[in-house]
Amino acid sequence: MAEQQIRFDDGAAYERVMGAWSRLAGDVFLDWLGAPPGLRWLDVGCGNGAFTELVIERCAPAEIEGIDPSDAQLAFARTRPAARVARFRLGNAMALPFAEPRFDAAVMALVIFFVPDPAKGVAEMARLVRPGGMVAAYAWDVVGGGLPFEPIQAEMRAIGLTPPLPPSFEASRIEALHALWTGAALADVETREIVVRRGFADFDDFWTTTLLGPAIGPTIAGMPAADVERLKSAVRARLPADADGRITYAARANAVKGRVP
Repeated sequence: MAEQQIRFDDGAAYERVMGAWSRLAGDVFLDWLGAPPGLRWLDVGCGNGAFTELVIERCAPAEIEGIDPSDAQLAFARTRPAARVARFRLGNAMALPFAEPRFDAAVMALVIFFVPDPAKGVAEMARLVRPGGMVAAYAWDVVGGGLPFEPIQAEMRAIGLTPPLPPSFEASRIEALHALWTGAALADVETREIVVRRGFADFDDFWTTTLLGPAIGPTIAGMPAADVERLKSAVRARLPADADGRITYAARANAVKGRVP
C-alpha cells in the first residue's frame, strides 16, 4: 500500500478516531515529563490540535506554537478553545519555520513515524530549544503491535493483506527512539512504554469509529464486500464484549525525552 494513501485531511474524523487515544496517552506522557507551568512550547505535527490543547490544560504554557503540514487539520485546530492561547501554522517537521532557539520544550505527539527523515526532525526540534530545555516524543509502537488499529490490522494480515504503514514506522521502536535522541546529542535521554485502554459502547461503535482512520478506512473500503464481512467477523471474535456489550482494549506507545546540553 502506498505511503501517500495515509492522508490527514479531515480534522473532525481524526478527532473521533484518534483524539481520545491521543489524550489518554498524552496524559501519561505529560505526567512523565513533569514540565512546570510557564514554559514556551513547540508542538511539531500538531494535527488537529488535540495534544496542543492537552498541553494548555495540563501545563499552563506561556506560549505554544503548533506546526503541521495539513491545512485541513490546522483549520480544525483553530476552532478549538486552545486557539485562544496557541498559534497554529503550516510547516514541515524537517524545516521548522523558526531561526533561533526560543522554546523551553519541543514535542512530537504520535508524529515521528510520519516524518520522512526522523533524525532531521529531531535535530530541528533540538535546534530550536534553549540549553537545558526538553525535547520529547511519543509514538504508537507500530512494530510491536501497539497501534490502536492493531485488532483490525492483525486480522488483515491473517487473511494475507498488508495494512498500510507510516513511512518511518521503524522509528517507533523504543530502541530507535533512544538512538535518535542520543544521535541528536541530547543529554539525559530516557525512554518508557505507555499503555492505555479505551472503551467503546459496542462493537459497531468500535468498527465505525476505527474505520475513520486515514489508513484503515480507505483500505477496507476498497475490499470486496464478502472479504469485509469475513474480516469484521474475525475482529469481532478477537474483541469480545463485556456483559454490557462494551468493547475495551489496550494500545501501547513508546516515549522518549532528553535535554539540550
